[in-house]
Amino acid sequence: MPSITDFAKAISIRIADEWDGADDFPEDANLLREILEKLFLLHPDECQRLIGTGIIEESYFDDI
Repeated sequence: MPSITDFAKAISIRIADEWDGADDFPEDANLLREILEKLFLLHPDECQRLIGTGIIEESYFDDI
């Protein structure tokens, strides 16, 4: 079963990758990913709220 750490990383990657400036500013996209992941881990209840939404499905890790 995936942990909140797994979801925090996956959500932060998804958001950073889909940020409009990610292609033009890859270093900033990486910084965004790092910051979001840290924030989600500091506030796991908020990260949990995103699981099962259009941001990340509950079954995201099922096939891995």
